[in-house]
Amino acid sequence: MKVLITGFEPFGGEGVNPSWAAARLVAEARPGGFETTAVRLSCVYGKAVGELRAAVADTGPDLVLCAGQAGGRTGLSVERVAVNVDDARIPDNAGNQPVDEPIVPGGPVAYLSSLPVKACVAAVREAGLPASVSGTAGNFLCNHVFYGLAHLIATERPALRGGFVHVPYAPEQVVGRAEPSMSVQDIARGLAVIVETAARTTTDLKVPEGATH
Repeated sequence: MKVLITGFEPFGGEGVNPSWAAARLVAEARPGGFETTAVRLSCVYGKAVGELRAAVADTGPDLVLCAGQAGGRTGLSVERVAVNVDDARIPDNAGNQPVDEPIVPGGPVAYLSSLPVKACVAAVREAGLPASVSGTAGNFLCNHVFYGLAHLIATERPALRGGFVHVPYAPEQVVGRAEPSMSVQDIARGLAVIVETAARTTTDLKVPEGATH
């Protein structure tokens, strides 16, 4: 089993991005004994998907787990849906700010994750960490990369499985602010659990996890 895990460079004026810091720890830990490679993606529209595609071509993974920062979330959010729209509330790191633009012109409106999202959430909770199924990855770079990955799988690499996880702020990002955070070590532990669960599970749990609003 070969695993590719990605995180993003810092953005929005932050000095750190916990998704990348945790991805590196996961690769070092080699969850499940799997050959695991970590790649940092640029927080730049278009470029990030190109970097992801190059990493997939270089490493030939069986499983891809992309991670990104979602400030304000209280636990790991395993994303269920990627939608075909960029709508940037803030500019990316190159100053791009697309509004209501398709990620892939003519592509499907949305893709569902090819990972067992509910089983992954249950496993993270069993490991003692907060987690939830998320119905929206937003419309910034995280959704952009998630959709790019799903489109790659659907059109070019049908044997590949992959998905996206949002992670909270790291503690140093919320000093003096009343916002939730999680240590990078715990984020990495949760991501490792997701990798192992996704690698060994092909049929998802049938339990209620949908949001009411």
